[in-house]
Amino acid sequence: MRFPCVKKPVSFALAIAGRSLAALALVLAFSASAKAMIVTRDMGGSVRERIAQVNDLSANGTEVRIVGTCVSACTLLLGVPTACVAPQARLGFHGPSTRKRGLPLPRDEYERVSAEMASLYPPQIRRWFMTTARKTTGDYILISGRDAIAMGARACD
Repeated sequence: MRFPCVKKPVSFALAIAGRSLAALALVLAFSASAKAMIVTRDMGGSVRERIAQVNDLSANGTEVRIVGTCVSACTLLLGVPTACVAPQARLGFHGPSTRKRGLPLPRDEYERVSAEMASLYPPQIRRWFMTTARKTTGDYILISGRDAIAMGARACD
């Protein structure tokens, strides 16, 4: 299946160059009692840690609003039942890889982690991820929030 919304892959070097743990922590920070998390610039991180965060946000009923840049493991936030995407948001997808510049994982681990990631996406994004986006590991494929909504992500009010 071909999606016209798929943009040119963007180099990980550009995405990672400005990333720092402190900036990521600021974007993701919220209190346990918070009922909303606004994503304006999140460049990703550990799949394992993000899945744990998705589970926590889901259990707490926290609303997740993706309104800006959300790439890599950030896209797993689509798995939070209350997650929504603004049309102007930008989401970047890629397949699982090692932390060392997109080097591939061993095949069994690649398949397992890909399936884990895909399970958090809406069905149409899940299919696209498994057939297309996960094959990109040195870059990521950038789509607009409008395109993510067209592919089944919930639109923010």
